[in-house]
Amino acid sequence: MPTLSHLPPLPWWGGLYARHSRSSTLAAFALAALTLSLAPAARAIEIKLPAEKLRLADSPLPGAALATAMCYTCHSAEYSLYQPPTSPRTYWKATVVKMQKTFGAPIPDDAIDPLTDYLVKTYGAERAPAPAPGPTAPAKK
Repeated sequence: MPTLSHLPPLPWWGGLYARHSRSSTLAAFALAALTLSLAPAARAIEIKLPAEKLRLADSPLPGAALATAMCYTCHSAEYSLYQPPTSPRTYWKATVVKMQKTFGAPIPDDAIDPLTDYLVKTYGAERAPAPAPGPTAPAKK
């Protein structure tokens, strides 16, 4: 078997032609194979999310059914509650378009206006004012 003694000494870190014996190379491969065989096999992990407790507000507006069908695909109904309650129509339309264009939400172009209408009238600046409290009975003495 030819030797490598005619080559100049290698730096301390070795290199491509480092002087390793065949047995040390085989031992390194055996150690690598053993390590890989002992590693757990890659497998899918099942994640169970808690049940959704909050629902989007009911409404006769056409966008309500669209929001229920489309918005839950990516996030919970709670997301709408985190938006500023004074948000104007332009804010809600920009938000719906952002979900569609930037995040790839499956929202058809003809659903943008009904969704915006529902969101601004239910969670934004065009909400109906809260009903005034009714008259109270005088306190009994």
